[in-house]
Amino acid sequence: MKKVLISVSDKQNLEPLAKALVAQDYEILSTGGTKTFLESHGFKVTAVSDYTKFPELLEGRLKTLHPKIHGGILANREKSSHMDALKKEDISPIDMVVVNLYPFEATIKKENITQQEAIEQIDIGGPTLLRSAAKNMASLTALCDPSDYKLVIEELKHHGETTLSTRVSLAQKVFHHTAHYDQMIASYLSQDKSLQKTWSHQETLRYGENPHQEAYLYKDNTDDPYSLFAADILHGKKLSYNNIQDANAALNIIAEFSEPCAVALKHMNPCGIGVDETIEKAYQKAYNSDSTSIFGGIVALNRKVTPDLATTLNETFLEIIIAPSFDEEALSILKQKKNLRLLQLDMQAISNTHQKITTINGGALVQSMDRKTVEASDLQCVTTKNPGDKLLKELLFAWRAVKHVKSNAIVLSKEHQTIGIGAGQMNRVGAAKLALEWAKAQGHTNDIVLASDAFFPFDDIVKLAHQYGVKAIIQPGGSKRDKDSIDACNKLGIVMVFTGTRHFSH
Repeated sequence: MKKVLISVSDKQNLEPLAKALVAQDYEILSTGGTKTFLESHGFKVTAVSDYTKFPELLEGRLKTLHPKIHGGILANREKSSHMDALKKEDISPIDMVVVNLYPFEATIKKENITQQEAIEQIDIGGPTLLRSAAKNMASLTALCDPSDYKLVIEELKHHGETTLSTRVSLAQKVFHHTAHYDQMIASYLSQDKSLQKTWSHQETLRYGENPHQEAYLYKDNTDDPYSLFAADILHGKKLSYNNIQDANAALNIIAEFSEPCAVALKHMNPCGIGVDETIEKAYQKAYNSDSTSIFGGIVALNRKVTPDLATTLNETFLEIIIAPSFDEEALSILKQKKNLRLLQLDMQAISNTHQKITTINGGALVQSMDRKTVEASDLQCVTTKNPGDKLLKELLFAWRAVKHVKSNAIVLSKEHQTIGIGAGQMNRVGAAKLALEWAKAQGHTNDIVLASDAFFPFDDIVKLAHQYGVKAIIQPGGSKRDKDSIDACNKLGIVMVFTGTRHFSH
């Protein structure tokens, strides 16, 4: 008679699995709450302690760690010496192990959980059972995920047992599952800076940044509610490697703004950001910021897409539109373009991703996410001329925008619209020239606000900005020659405020 050992904390889908196993003449071995659950549903169950003739000890800490259990799981059925050893010790082979682990992750997410309470949820027997069964995948089925029960039920129904390919696939899942479980425990207990991280493969992408590069999409274990993984894809083909990078950058930018806001993005940099009283007006500002670069780009919006806005959006070739919701008529309009990706995501969700990890040759760099915000009360006006409330709000808008532009970065704004962006330049003057020339070419020659992601080492940018109609500057300050820039501003009638915070973005 075949034997299956079942010990699960998650009882979902267990009853139909047990029914399928009994139909194939499996004897069920079980422990504790699982045994009680199965018996309450009419299944005959043999207690593991009755099978091993050894009682559960230490308040349930010791239940399945017994030679009669692990000998029956680990024996290589192809080796006569193994089977002879089982016979000699009166051990029966076990053919399937169904185990999911104590809910350690759910436990540590609860408020006011003590370390001792968390430690009690560290499963010992479960991972050992799963790893033993997965190691012997040639003969055993190791099941750790209730979502896989249906597949096993179907194979039992049609073949009387699971196929080798299925057992191999399930074994791979087991080892990933136990590695992730150990990673959570190590991270929780760690007092050093060791990086413990696991990712699960989600998708093999067509290619990476370029067609000759392989690419894969992985998900971490945070279940971040403010991420592309949480978005509903309402229309369009799968996202590419570059799409994912750009869409993620757009999400980080729009999270800075609570007012109706539109972000147009291309190659990891915003080409336009607009804020206004309606989302339609905000988008028009983002579009007008750079109507050339938005072509083939991504648009993120933090308000519902209306039919009028959808009609306007459809006038431009876009790769992706991300919004918290879409009017039904708006969806119908946008779906006329079969390749346009439409993503719906709760823009009010708070991200729980705390670290940014960047790979380098042979290692990784890890830093906390740049979530630093600057409010009006944090600003220091360093010039004799002070900004009024309206100008102060414009300076803060420009500051939120420049935070997400690759360094060296300069952003120009006017009436809550970016009008010039200088990104990723090797020197700050070069970035300023790009932004200022673009603004001038679009007819913006006065009442301009300038934001710089880092301090001015010299007064050259102040003098250059004055030539293009800049009336106020926001920058971190902290240069040994700040006084030169301040003096230049005072001489030229420009307001300057310091944030005390730098926003390099590489």
